[in-house]
Amino acid sequence: MQTSYATQGDGGSIADARHHATAFLERARTGRGPTITARAMDLTQLVVSELVTNAGKYAPGPVLLQLRLTRETVEVTVWDSDPTVPEARVADPGRIGQHGLEIVKAVARDLEIRREPVGKRITARIALADPAPATTP
Repeated sequence: MQTSYATQGDGGSIADARHHATAFLERARTGRGPTITARAMDLTQLVVSELVTNAGKYAPGPVLLQLRLTRETVEVTVWDSDPTVPEARVADPGRIGQHGLEIVKAVARDLEIRREPVGKRITARIALADPAPATTP
Protein backbone atom coordinates (compact mmCIF):
# COMPACT_ATOMS: atom_id res chain seq x y z
CA MET A 1 0.00 0.00 0.00
CA GLN A 2 1.35 3.41 -0.91
CA THR A 3 0.33 6.99 -1.58
CA SER A 4 1.85 10.30 -2.67
CA TYR A 5 1.14 13.91 -1.78
CA ALA A 6 2.53 17.02 -3.49
CA THR A 7 2.80 20.33 -1.67
CA GLN A 8 4.41 23.72 -2.08
CA GLY A 9 6.47 23.26 1.09
CA ASP A 10 5.05 26.29 2.93
CA GLY A 11 3.97 26.39 6.60
CA GLY A 12 0.44 25.09 5.99
CA SER A 13 1.83 22.22 3.98
CA ILE A 14 3.38 20.68 7.07
CA ALA A 15 0.04 20.20 8.81
CA ASP A 16 -1.51 18.97 5.54
CA ALA A 17 1.31 16.45 5.06
CA ARG A 18 0.88 15.17 8.63
CA HIS A 19 -2.87 14.85 8.10
CA HIS A 20 -2.27 12.98 4.82
CA ALA A 21 0.11 10.56 6.57
CA THR A 22 -2.36 9.94 9.41
CA ALA A 23 -5.22 9.31 6.98
CA PHE A 24 -3.04 6.87 5.01
CA LEU A 25 -2.14 4.89 8.13
CA GLU A 26 -5.75 4.91 9.36
CA ARG A 27 -6.86 3.44 6.01
CA ALA A 28 -4.17 0.78 6.36
CA ARG A 29 -5.37 -0.05 9.90
CA THR A 30 -8.88 -0.74 8.66
CA GLY A 31 -7.65 -2.94 5.82
CA ARG A 32 -5.86 -6.26 5.97
CA GLY A 33 -2.43 -4.71 6.25
CA PRO A 34 0.08 -5.04 9.07
CA THR A 35 -0.65 -3.90 12.61
CA ILE A 36 0.27 -0.25 13.09
CA THR A 37 0.93 0.78 16.68
CA ALA A 38 0.13 4.19 18.17
CA ARG A 39 3.88 4.71 18.49
CA ALA A 40 4.36 4.12 14.75
CA MET A 41 1.54 6.59 14.01
CA ASP A 42 3.12 9.25 16.23
CA LEU A 43 6.64 8.73 14.89
CA THR A 44 5.39 8.85 11.30
CA GLN A 45 3.74 12.21 11.96
CA LEU A 46 6.95 13.48 13.59
CA VAL A 47 9.16 12.33 10.70
CA VAL A 48 6.77 13.77 8.10
CA SER A 49 6.79 17.10 9.98
CA GLU A 50 10.57 17.26 10.21
CA LEU A 51 11.29 16.24 6.62
CA VAL A 52 8.61 18.45 5.05
CA THR A 53 9.70 21.37 7.25
CA ASN A 54 13.30 21.00 6.12
CA ALA A 55 12.33 20.67 2.46
CA GLY A 56 10.18 23.79 2.65
CA LYS A 57 12.86 25.74 4.49
CA TYR A 58 15.85 24.87 2.30
CA ALA A 59 14.51 23.98 -1.16
CA PRO A 60 12.59 26.22 -3.55
CA GLY A 61 9.50 24.84 -5.22
CA PRO A 62 7.36 21.79 -4.69
CA VAL A 63 7.84 18.96 -2.22
CA LEU A 64 6.69 15.41 -2.84
CA LEU A 65 5.78 13.15 0.08
CA GLN A 66 5.49 9.41 -0.56
CA LEU A 67 4.31 6.89 2.03
CA ARG A 68 4.64 3.14 1.62
CA LEU A 69 3.84 0.28 3.94
CA THR A 70 5.89 -2.88 4.08
CA ARG A 71 5.34 -5.79 6.47
CA GLU A 72 7.61 -4.22 9.06
CA THR A 73 7.88 -0.49 8.31
CA VAL A 74 6.25 2.62 7.01
CA GLU A 75 8.56 4.33 4.55
CA VAL A 76 8.38 8.11 4.55
CA THR A 77 10.06 9.60 1.48
CA VAL A 78 10.36 13.32 0.82
CA TRP A 79 11.70 14.70 -2.45
CA ASP A 80 12.69 18.33 -2.90
CA SER A 81 14.51 20.34 -5.57
CA ASP A 82 17.70 21.15 -3.62
CA PRO A 83 20.52 18.71 -4.43
CA THR A 84 22.43 19.55 -1.23
CA VAL A 85 22.64 16.45 0.96
CA PRO A 86 21.92 17.40 4.58
CA GLU A 87 24.01 16.15 7.45
CA ALA A 88 22.95 15.76 11.06
CA ARG A 89 24.92 18.10 13.25
CA VAL A 90 26.77 17.10 16.38
CA ALA A 91 24.43 17.13 19.37
CA ASP A 92 24.39 20.53 21.06
CA PRO A 93 21.75 21.09 23.76
CA GLY A 94 22.41 24.84 23.58
CA ARG A 95 21.61 25.08 19.87
CA ILE A 96 18.17 26.42 19.07
CA GLY A 97 16.68 24.70 16.05
CA GLN A 98 18.30 22.62 13.31
CA HIS A 99 17.69 19.34 15.14
CA GLY A 100 15.30 17.87 12.55
CA LEU A 101 17.64 15.39 10.91
CA GLU A 102 19.00 14.34 14.31
CA ILE A 103 15.44 13.61 15.44
CA VAL A 104 14.64 11.62 12.30
CA LYS A 105 17.82 9.56 12.63
CA ALA A 106 17.00 8.85 16.29
CA VAL A 107 13.47 7.54 15.67
CA ALA A 108 13.83 5.85 12.28
CA ARG A 109 14.98 2.28 11.79
CA ASP A 110 17.16 3.61 8.99
CA LEU A 111 17.62 6.72 6.91
CA GLU A 112 18.64 6.94 3.26
CA ILE A 113 19.53 10.17 1.44
CA ARG A 114 20.03 10.09 -2.33
CA ARG A 115 20.78 12.77 -4.85
CA GLU A 116 18.43 12.67 -7.81
CA PRO A 117 18.90 14.08 -11.34
CA VAL A 118 16.99 17.03 -9.89
CA GLY A 119 17.09 17.54 -6.13
CA LYS A 120 17.29 14.83 -3.51
CA ARG A 121 15.16 12.11 -1.97
CA ILE A 122 15.21 11.32 1.75
CA THR A 123 13.65 8.07 2.98
CA ALA A 124 13.12 7.21 6.64
CA ARG A 125 11.82 3.77 7.61
CA ILE A 126 9.83 3.58 10.83
CA ALA A 127 9.14 0.27 12.56
CA LEU A 128 5.44 -0.59 12.72
CA ALA A 129 5.84 -2.68 15.88
CA ASP A 130 6.91 -1.29 19.22
CA PRO A 131 10.44 -2.23 20.28
CA ALA A 132 10.80 -5.21 22.58
CA PRO A 133 11.12 -4.21 26.24
CA ALA A 134 14.62 -4.28 27.65
CA THR A 135 15.41 -7.27 29.79
CA THR A 136 17.31 -7.02 33.04
CA PRO A 137 20.10 -9.49 33.73
